Amino acid sequence: MSVTIYEYPKCSTCRNAKKWLDEHNVEYNAIHIVENPPSKEEIKELYEKSGLELKKFFNTSGKKYRELGLKDKVASASNEELFELLASAGMLLKRPIVTDGEKVTVGFKDEMFQKEWK
Repeated sequence: MSVTIYEYPKCSTCRNAKKWLDEHNVEYNAIHIVENPPSKEEIKELYEKSGLELKKFFNTSGKKYRELGLKDKVASASNEELFELLASAGMLLKRPIVTDGEKVTVGFKDEMFQKEWK
């Protein structure tokens, strides 16, 4: 199995996710989420395949999220507006985002990776 992981190299959660993938012999293509952020269309597709709420794609503990005061905006904005926001800055996206083209996970939890990527 080969997956794509959108990650930020300095992020410890991303490093833990890549370590897990390495330990379980899951091949991956790493994409730097800031240098090559997913497009609005890619984010929309990831969201639709994830089965998650769109707000789960936001890095709510990130500096950029706080700077833009997004807490209230996310609650009232349309999905289209949220897709635009997420596509505007890679640091707004919760990471890592892992996909094989069919399934999508956001963030890293060992048990979630065991279930989806083993």
